[in-house]
Amino acid sequence: MRFMMLMIPLGYDTAPPDVQLDPERVAAMMRYNEALKDAGVLITLDGLHPPSMGARVSFAAGEAVVIDGPFAEAKEVLGGYWMIEVASRAEAIAWARRCPAAPNEIIEIRQVQEISDFPPDVQEAAAGFGDLKI
Repeated sequence: MRFMMLMIPLGYDTAPPDVQLDPERVAAMMRYNEALKDAGVLITLDGLHPPSMGARVSFAAGEAVVIDGPFAEAKEVLGGYWMIEVASRAEAIAWARRCPAAPNEIIEIRQVQEISDFPPDVQEAAAGFGDLKI
């Protein structure tokens, strides 16, 4: 089972483009990342720049509208993610609990949809895409 662990650092929605990271916290996070890798569960991971450097594309009016960050209505934003492959939701939660997160950080855990999770008609509609995931 694949799970995405989403890091939500509260307050990151207002972080400036040149936000400075604490080297000690980065080192602690790298040790955690290494533990994920050494356990053979890590697929990929990335940190994300703050929303002040991002953009949103909405389609509410039937055409694409681009809004540059920061986003006034944002309350919780992603700071990064890990993609892991483990045997169960409980194991994903156990890994998230080991993260050296700060008091202002939350990790949301979401299971990745696999093609086998869908009924045959949806699987058929997605056929022909090889290794692409839905």
